[in-house]
Amino acid sequence: MTIKAHAKINTFLKITGHKNGYHTLLSRFVKVPNLYDTISFVPANCERFTIEGCDDVPTESNTIYKVYLAIKEHMNECIINDFFKYHKVVVKKNIPQGAGLGGGSSDAAAFMRLFNEVCKLGIDTPTLAKIGSTVGADIPFFVYDYNAANVSGFGEVVEKFDEEPLDIELYTPNIHCDTALVYKTFKQNLLDKIEPTTFEGWEKLSSKEVLSKIDAVMANDLYKASLIAYPELEKEAKEGWYFSGSGSTFFRINP
Repeated sequence: MTIKAHAKINTFLKITGHKNGYHTLLSRFVKVPNLYDTISFVPANCERFTIEGCDDVPTESNTIYKVYLAIKEHMNECIINDFFKYHKVVVKKNIPQGAGLGGGSSDAAAFMRLFNEVCKLGIDTPTLAKIGSTVGADIPFFVYDYNAANVSGFGEVVEKFDEEPLDIELYTPNIHCDTALVYKTFKQNLLDKIEPTTFEGWEKLSSKEVLSKIDAVMANDLYKASLIAYPELEKEAKEGWYFSGSGSTFFRINP
């Protein structure tokens, strides 16, 4: 009972507005094939819901635990409670945290998909994604498990995008970027400067086509905000490399 939880990059990420306390966006999410955590259900006698492998994150703050609670609200609670009396969740982490690669969201989505399958909960994918969206904006993309998708709204609109597989190279400096701080910095310094017409039609182009026309700052609106919040990132930037999500990972697409 094991599933892979892949990392993602955002080949582009544009903020489209701000509503009800949250930013809206248009972004291309792309799965990273060779970087993933694993989520396993391992037989064990547990007095409470147990997660191993995320020692630096309290259970109550873990996205896996949060989606577990969200599923409990949706399903028959007895079925869920019984299963996790006799199984623990074991996470093997490979995706760095605070790196703009979606590790926590991917882990939560993989947990949801595995639990839905193993316990035959019968939750369809759109409903599972909707449940996940109540916990984290990136979770729906990982629930659908597409290789690439255009993601919009608050992250809940996920539309599959077919493009050729990308040879993705990553570079993650030893800088932990706090997503909430980066978005707060964007709102305070850059929100009034967004120009939707400058990225009109990007969702119809391949990632390579988009990136061939623009630089890292233009590709990702959160890059500027991250540079303000974490000025040490500027020393890590490399020519021809782009920035994923709220950082701190840089990536490039090899020919």
